[in-house]
Amino acid sequence: MLLKDRVAIVTGGAKGMGRAIAQRFAGEGAKVTVADIDVPAAEETVRAIRRTGGEALAFECDVTDGRQIREMVAATVAAFGKLDILVNNAGAVVGAHGRPTNLTALSEDAWDRVIALNLKGVFLCSKEAVPYMKANGYGKIINMSSLGAINPPSPHPHYHAAKAGVLGLTYDMAAELAKDNIYVNAIMPGPFRTPFFGEIVEDKTSEEAEAFFASVGSNAPLGRMGRPEEMAGPALFLASEMSSYVTGIVLPVTGGLPLPVQR
Repeated sequence: MLLKDRVAIVTGGAKGMGRAIAQRFAGEGAKVTVADIDVPAAEETVRAIRRTGGEALAFECDVTDGRQIREMVAATVAAFGKLDILVNNAGAVVGAHGRPTNLTALSEDAWDRVIALNLKGVFLCSKEAVPYMKANGYGKIINMSSLGAINPPSPHPHYHAAKAGVLGLTYDMAAELAKDNIYVNAIMPGPFRTPFFGEIVEDKTSEEAEAFFASVGSNAPLGRMGRPEEMAGPALFLASEMSSYVTGIVLPVTGGLPLPVQR
């Protein structure tokens, strides 16, 4: 029970890596708020946690909306008494069905929406969580970036810029908050098979979708895409006392990517 008596918020916790992290944290003894815009899926995650004896709360929250975040954090503290862990997992490429874009085609509105979801949301959630962590004299913040922040596999300027911004924000927060015993780290996922790719494969047959996932996974030295539950272990490491002298790091969970440049 590595997280016994801890209280955690996982944004984007309804599906994919967020759900896997929320379930693993609950299994390790944490009380978990599953924050997501997809309320039915968040409630299903909570039911799954409760079926195994865990404690959890589903809360509708758009991480680009400061008011909703304040309400979500306050509800967590009201339900569970404190806040120890924040996983800033919510993020996506919105619009254009997640397909590649470029600087010429990218609209200002699309830029603003993706930056808000993937970067501003991390700032807003952290800003609301930190006062409670300071009051407790303890906190763990885990920010989800992307391998695309440093090694873009396809043109998504807005998404990759946002995820690169998450790295900068992580370093800054780690330096600022260390004196308050608040640890801030980032995870850099590589290719994971999650609903992130849902819009890309929605028009494909099952065979075509499997071929797509196999192609993406073949780029990794491990030869496959990651499974959502394979993100739960790295997140648990950073959320628990196993990482008691670790702050300001970026942990790649990428199946071995990026590969060395071939010359």
